[in-house]
Amino acid sequence: MERNFKLGVEFAKELDSKDELKSYRERFYLGEGELYFDGNSLGACSKDAEESLLEMLDVWKKEKILIWNVKDGKYFKYPQYLGGLSAPLVNADENEITITNNTTMNIHSALATFYRPTGERYKILVDELNFPSDAHAVASQVKLHGLDPDKAIKVVKSRDGRNIEEDDIIEAMTDDVAVALLPSVLYRSAQLLDMERLTKAGHDKGIIVGWDLSHSIGSVPHDFKKVDPDFAVWCTYKHLSGGPGSNAALYINKKHFGTDPGLAGWFGNKKESQFLMDHRHDPELDADAWLTGTPNMLSMAPIEGVLKLFNAAGIHNIREKSLFLTDYLVFLIENRLEKYGFKNGTLKDHNRRGGHIALEHDDAYRISLALKEKNVIPDFREPNVIRLAPVALYNSFEDVHKVVDILEEIVTEKTYEKFSDKRALVV
Repeated sequence: MERNFKLGVEFAKELDSKDELKSYRERFYLGEGELYFDGNSLGACSKDAEESLLEMLDVWKKEKILIWNVKDGKYFKYPQYLGGLSAPLVNADENEITITNNTTMNIHSALATFYRPTGERYKILVDELNFPSDAHAVASQVKLHGLDPDKAIKVVKSRDGRNIEEDDIIEAMTDDVAVALLPSVLYRSAQLLDMERLTKAGHDKGIIVGWDLSHSIGSVPHDFKKVDPDFAVWCTYKHLSGGPGSNAALYINKKHFGTDPGLAGWFGNKKESQFLMDHRHDPELDADAWLTGTPNMLSMAPIEGVLKLFNAAGIHNIREKSLFLTDYLVFLIENRLEKYGFKNGTLKDHNRRGGHIALEHDDAYRISLALKEKNVIPDFREPNVIRLAPVALYNSFEDVHKVVDILEEIVTEKTYEKFSDKRALVV
């Protein structure tokens, strides 16, 4: 999409004056003078999340064990209640989503259910640019079946170190592949994969297809009615701002309801018979069958507030502004920063881009430290990427302009040179 951007801060202010989502900024806690551009890693705290957490604490204080029975059992059924609030983000049925565990454990749960290797079909298909935790879980599941990860995991290579070609993924969908686990958005480059095309290609080959939406959920709308994945997982603490370590989501396509979960626990039992304490498992006939233990209520409560906020704003409106912000950032990179050795490492095509920009530079790590000294919060990813995420609900066009001003100042004055390139524990 062509946009008629102009240089100068007054143009940024003009864009902000027309922003229909600008009022949501006041619902987030942002530091004085802080430019927070790391919402793709850990979203900023909202007043809505705070309120729902405090409400949960208040219910616990007053009700104690009776918390499970108040409000028509809302908290006893909380995982699917929150799953229902999540449904508009991916266009799924409310009972296809449950909130539980963390993303990695949900991958384990899904693979324990759907990965059933045979002599002919035993491989799991992944890509080499996915987040490491997904690869660790896949290798672990393969070894649990007594297989060698070097032989049972099929890795699609990147041609350029930034992106994965969809044709290469489809070519790798051979008859020996049992399951494919793919990312909706690559965490470094922000490449957005065509989930519908790839899922259909997998299904045509008899492959179970699962997706990790952790780096797209909350910034990119998905349509699971069209995509039709077998399962999906995502975290809730990045763009969704559910809080550090907030519980993750697990989607199970309703066509698989009735399948025995690979990892079973008492909270996955049918609610009406759960407290009969029968040792014979009687799983629910929806996504809640994949629950295991008692829900982590205090880690889930903030999610309620932010999901209501996201649904009020509308995920398609959020996507529209997110693309506008990242388009503007790319424009400024090309017109102001490329002469200093910066490069946009993210695809410009809207259909192939998530909600952040991969800003590349040979001294990216030290520049990221210099940004933090200037109260700009990005993150760094090896080997040379500063990830900048202008989040639609709390970042402005003027914020983007200020960040570019500061980047230009850092490189022209060479203030980044005072920092060591020795990596910190968390970058």
